[in-house]
Amino acid sequence: MTASTYTSVHLAKRPKDVIIPEETFTIRTNDIPKAADLKDGEVLFQSLYLSLDPAMRGWMNDARSYVPPVQIGEIMRGFCIGIIKASKSSSFPTGSYATGNVGWTEYAIVHSKSLQKVDLPKDAKITDALGVLGMTGLTAYFGILSVGQVKAGDFVVVSGAAGATGSVVGQIAKLKGATVVGIAGSDDKVQWLKEGLGFDDALNYKDPDFPKRFREATKDYIDVFFDNVGGEVLDLALTRAKAHARFVICGGNQLLSPFETDRSTKPPTAISQYNSSKPQGPKNYLNIITQRIRMEGFIVFDYAEQYPQARAELAQWLTEGKIQRKETIVQGGLAKAGEALVDLYRGINTGKLLVEIVPHKETVEAHL
Repeated sequence: MTASTYTSVHLAKRPKDVIIPEETFTIRTNDIPKAADLKDGEVLFQSLYLSLDPAMRGWMNDARSYVPPVQIGEIMRGFCIGIIKASKSSSFPTGSYATGNVGWTEYAIVHSKSLQKVDLPKDAKITDALGVLGMTGLTAYFGILSVGQVKAGDFVVVSGAAGATGSVVGQIAKLKGATVVGIAGSDDKVQWLKEGLGFDDALNYKDPDFPKRFREATKDYIDVFFDNVGGEVLDLALTRAKAHARFVICGGNQLLSPFETDRSTKPPTAISQYNSSKPQGPKNYLNIITQRIRMEGFIVFDYAEQYPQARAELAQWLTEGKIQRKETIVQGGLAKAGEALVDLYRGINTGKLLVEIVPHKETVEAHL
């Protein structure tokens, strides 16, 4: 029997600090649209996987940003990969795959102009369209190459290095001839960075001796710091910068303080720069002056015209085995998305964090 209803997740209340899923979100049941409901250029999109990204916390704030905030009652914003169930668009025939910012919903009627075709290289997974070949990989690509301007011989440090973006950043830097040190939140992640991805070194920021180990690892000082966490890790990196270093500011997901000493009773609590009503700025900002550091934030959407070229190069590296990736996939559908987002800020994921909305085993024909 074919289902006649679908689930969507809506923003119910703006969180002040940490997200409390049962207060922040509300789940609604809706009638599945019919093909007859489509207008010219529209498709009926069924979501298969939802991408969970640190930026989602900022989208809930009623504040000026690079995109308007999600409004109370609206479907929570998010990128999905899905299959076209009905179509009035020649660009996306029924049965084809697409990605788009359709939100936390099982079904949506969307205009084809807001979707992107799924073009994958041989042996790629469908979820790569949200990960290494999606916004995650593009963020890493433009962040380290265009903003960080990494080059052979650079000494690069990446925070949040075992996450979706950081893991790709470090690998691209290695491909360009840099020495790379990653910072992560567990010994298993540190091992993966060094043995799985080929980082030259990696550090666990929960190690009580992390500040000392960080200073030892950066004895020759930092050329490029790719920052995904902000907070005290960024502050420490500012003290280790070379003159004219480039600091790429990608995110602010500060978890447990690296200087917290009582780690047996205070595990990571998901209190992040994104989740804090009082974000912590850098104390050592005067080093920006003394070392003439260039610190630059960026938004991947600014590079939209260059996406095809970047995706082609990322796909080639993936096919050649020069880039590896991991995924953490949460099963159970959209009902699990809110808690999974909280877990993202706890650092539970290695690599890309996704919610499986519909189990999907079919492969996508390679095009790249």
